Amino acid sequence: TQEKQRLFSEFYYAAKTWKIARRIVVKAEHTLKGANPRFIVTNLSGEAQWLYDEIYCARGEMENRIKEQQLDLFADRTSCHDWWGNQFRLLLSSSAYILVSAIRRIGLSGTELSQAQCGTIRLKLFKIGAVIIRNTRRIRFLLSSGFPYQNLFSQLAAKLCAG
Repeated sequence: TQEKQRLFSEFYYAAKTWKIARRIVVKAEHTLKGANPRFIVTNLSGEAQWLYDEIYCARGEMENRIKEQQLDLFADRTSCHDWWGNQFRLLLSSSAYILVSAIRRIGLSGTELSQAQCGTIRLKLFKIGAVIIRNTRRIRFLLSSGFPYQNLFSQLAAKLCAG
């Protein structure tokens, strides 16, 4: 058939360097692109498909979020000599991740960036050429007229200001 096929199984295996046999969960998947087998060594109990879908894939998703914070929001910049300085930098990066995640969830739902990574949101919506004019009554942001995401930025601002 032309549909994706997935089968799950498990077996016990001991490599030459292992002292005991360990449980191996197997996902045999075939898509239009071809075979996509996965083998997971685990000591967790549970059904093979549940372990793969709910535990292994969730762990991979969390690793992607950590990588996103490190690469896009600079959580890996811990070059201060003092521990507290590095801790503060990590706190700022974590706060930025929470803020961007909330903007994605609340302000960008139903838009082309609703599933975008932090780096994409930062590049397309935050890195804007602008002039800031401040007087006694208000602060005005004059955005670049060549900004390609003006409509999306306006929608985001309206959603966030509405409540």
